[in-house]
Amino acid sequence: MKTFRLQIITPDKILFDGDAVQLTARTTEGDVGILAGHTRYAAILKTGALSIRLENGETRTAAAAGGALKVSDEKTTIITTAAEWAEEIDADWAERSRQDALQKLDLYKNEPDRQERANLKLQRALNRLRVSGKDPKLTQVKKKK
Repeated sequence: MKTFRLQIITPDKILFDGDAVQLTARTTEGDVGILAGHTRYAAILKTGALSIRLENGETRTAAAAGGALKVSDEKTTIITTAAEWAEEIDADWAERSRQDALQKLDLYKNEPDRQERANLKLQRALNRLRVSGKDPKLTQVKKKK
């Protein structure tokens, strides 16, 4: 399988720097898949999952908090404010963050700027819970079966 060089960069670390077979990311226009030889491309990323398929067949998933995606002839780069691998997510902390965001949304009903920040916090927390497999909605669905 053909591979391409992929870098995922945050202000704190380089999450990934290596070869990938496929990248799937959520952009403002929808999900996009990147393979080796992809045409030059740039997009704004929404808060969502990044899925990377490696040459050995392994798939790694990370939660990313928005950012930018750039595909050039040399490499594909993701720059994001925060990203972490699914297995490294502290689901308890993400749940506390979700609850805090919900309280702030209620508290700041008449303050659009603060509401927007609380909503972004909520979206990041929900994404981290989904990627970690600890999404309360998914857990409830599983329990109903």
